[in-house]
Amino acid sequence: MVMEALLKIAVLFFFLHLSIPVNSSPSQHLQIINAERRIDLNSHIIKVYLTLKVENSGTSPTSEVHLAFSPAEAGHLAVVKAAATTGKKKKKTYVPLDVKSAEIPDGPNGTKFFAITLLTPLGKGESITLEVLYLLTHSLEPFPEEISQSEPQLVYFHDSAILLSPYHVKEQTTFIKTPSARVESFTVLEPTKQAGSELRYGPYDSQTPYSYSPVIVHFENNNPFAVVEELEREIEISHWGSIQITERYKLVHAGARHKGVFSRVEYQTRSGASGVSSFKSLLAKLPPRVHSVYYRDEIGNISSSHLRTDFLKSELEFEPRYPLFGGWKSTFLIGYGLPLQDFLFESPDGRRYLNFTYGCPLAETVVDKLIIKVVLPEGSKNPSAVIPFQVDQHLETKYSYLDIVGRTVVILEKRNVVPEHNIPFQVYYNFNPIFMLAEPLMLVSVFFLLFAASVAYLHMDISIRKS
Repeated sequence: MVMEALLKIAVLFFFLHLSIPVNSSPSQHLQIINAERRIDLNSHIIKVYLTLKVENSGTSPTSEVHLAFSPAEAGHLAVVKAAATTGKKKKKTYVPLDVKSAEIPDGPNGTKFFAITLLTPLGKGESITLEVLYLLTHSLEPFPEEISQSEPQLVYFHDSAILLSPYHVKEQTTFIKTPSARVESFTVLEPTKQAGSELRYGPYDSQTPYSYSPVIVHFENNNPFAVVEELEREIEISHWGSIQITERYKLVHAGARHKGVFSRVEYQTRSGASGVSSFKSLLAKLPPRVHSVYYRDEIGNISSSHLRTDFLKSELEFEPRYPLFGGWKSTFLIGYGLPLQDFLFESPDGRRYLNFTYGCPLAETVVDKLIIKVVLPEGSKNPSAVIPFQVDQHLETKYSYLDIVGRTVVILEKRNVVPEHNIPFQVYYNFNPIFMLAEPLMLVSVFFLLFAASVAYLHMDISIRKS
């Protein structure tokens, strides 16, 4: 009964928000010959792999192929990537394509569109195979919403058995992969088949544009739902040989809320059956050659951490003061130093630039709000950031010890960040080396004045004498 009610609500919600016009296709001369969609539900970050064979059945060439996402998906969309493929199996090659947000005036209300720009226009009768990857966050709904320490975590996943597309789809199949074979229930739309931990919907033939058939899958997922509500990464550059990184985390377990009393004895003695959806350790992937690593919270330093380093990477495995169950939070700080020569370079035009990795070092983690602050040396001018995706940028000034005019801080903010955002970015700026002498000269001047004042004081006679 609950399953049927949720399905009716999903159908009603979608059709209240999608009013399908008669001629809603952005390109009537394009059609999808075959669509295969594979949905990976092993993590709380949902990965969807979509293979499309697109054909131009019209008379004029086209240079764009559009993707459509329902209102529910659009609000949780983190990444959309696309590539054109040629060849088969081991000889297959991938050519990345540009993907950008698009508007289709006659599309269904609330639908989010993206346009894939082809390298060469698709001519009459030609076809192309596209590989699309998109990621969804906060799309698994815990049910029941509260569980005890000894219960596993069950979640709902809502989607459509039929690909939402602005084009006519001749044939399509959807595969849904769950973490285990324990699937409590799922919507059946013939033909539907379950084999172990995989569900298959389809194949479905000849689907009209914007067709939609809601499905709900109720399954077990005990993987950690680690979400960083806010992460502030401060990258402070010193031209005297080091870069200091400070990361402030506000972490929460976003799974089913814990109910009842927590028993540490049961948690430790029955590790395989108690608190299976909780997590007590985290892994941070840091740059190579890190030094002076520390990990602390509001109480003080935490010693339960292990650092492994080599020439290619550094891994910090650490434990919060207590295991995290659903709804529990933890606030902590990680800091470390890096050699300057590995990350700061000089461009051909004489500008200096920082080359660093964007994103969050924690593995398999969603960051609701990421703030990166790049603190430039005092005297830096004309800063500019180069990032391969859209972020909010602004500048501010920070004052530290011995600063006179303050240090320029480049602030980069982004929401809904996933591990696929962990790619390099650059911050360029102009710097006159004469400013490196400012602080040493200031210290020398202060010591000289103190020395001169001491000498003058020792040679002064301030005693009172009779005339």
